[in-house]
Amino acid sequence: MPTLILSRNDVKELLNMFEVIEVVEKAFQEWSQGKGNMPPKAYLVVEKGDFRAMPVSLPGTAGVKWVNVHTNNITRGLPTVMGVWIHSDPETGYPLAVMDATDITAFRTGAAAAIASKYLARQESQTLGVIGAGRQAYTQIQAHAEIFKLNRIKVFDRSEAAAEKLVKSFPDYSPRKCTLEEVAASDIICTVTPSREPLLKKEWIRPGTHINAMGADAAGKEELEPSILKEAIVVVDDIRQASAAGEINVPISRGLFTVNDVYANLGEIITGKKPGRTDPEAITVFDSTGVAIEDAAVAGLVYQKARQAGTYPSFNLVDG
Repeated sequence: MPTLILSRNDVKELLNMFEVIEVVEKAFQEWSQGKGNMPPKAYLVVEKGDFRAMPVSLPGTAGVKWVNVHTNNITRGLPTVMGVWIHSDPETGYPLAVMDATDITAFRTGAAAAIASKYLARQESQTLGVIGAGRQAYTQIQAHAEIFKLNRIKVFDRSEAAAEKLVKSFPDYSPRKCTLEEVAASDIICTVTPSREPLLKKEWIRPGTHINAMGADAAGKEELEPSILKEAIVVVDDIRQASAAGEINVPISRGLFTVNDVYANLGEIITGKKPGRTDPEAITVFDSTGVAIEDAAVAGLVYQKARQAGTYPSFNLVDG
């Protein structure tokens, strides 16, 4: 069986946000039930950025993502985050596909946040606030629009041009550029920045708000004032990664928060091991570092659709 080779354009035309949300939610469910194996991601820091290796297996699939974060890439006309996924047969190890994972990363990140909002935000939520207007912001909006009846989107970015571009991309939801404090007055807030100092202040957060803290994915990054976490119901994607590199990593290092303060991981909420939102006045936070089960689920979906189509290029990578 030849190995499928899928470019970024190939992957992009095979991605559908509704389908992505379904498979990512199932992946969290399977992993919570002990049906997968996911070692913590390994970091390789270089002068201008870093790389992450993310191996994983789920029922019927195994693979690894090699992904970078280089925040200065915008000056070179390159994405900040790029990734490659190697999709393998878990029974034989045969490389079934090599595919671009740049948009897989963006889609699965948006999907994970929307799934967390599904269980942790108030069901009647209609206003979405987005802090950061890079690539991840677009899929945050796309994914939440699949689950919630949004009537307004508030956007903040330090770059006026980036914020304006994002606003113009979603005219159906009356988006507008706002201050940070105005964005904080939203039912659901998604933070998608590389910040290393808090952007969101506790005094701005209203009772009943849900926050998806998506930007902190390496040691030293944080987007929320630690006092928000201390009073919130905090759910993580993976406690090992979150404590080392997620939104809770800096507060933990400073003794302002502990792993025992974490309420649950997302899989426990999805499977019903622990309830999601029970108090309409509670502040809830989803701390997402991005986990490989999400990538495996979406890559598996892309692979199956590409194989069924039978129109994508392949290469005999393994002789014999």
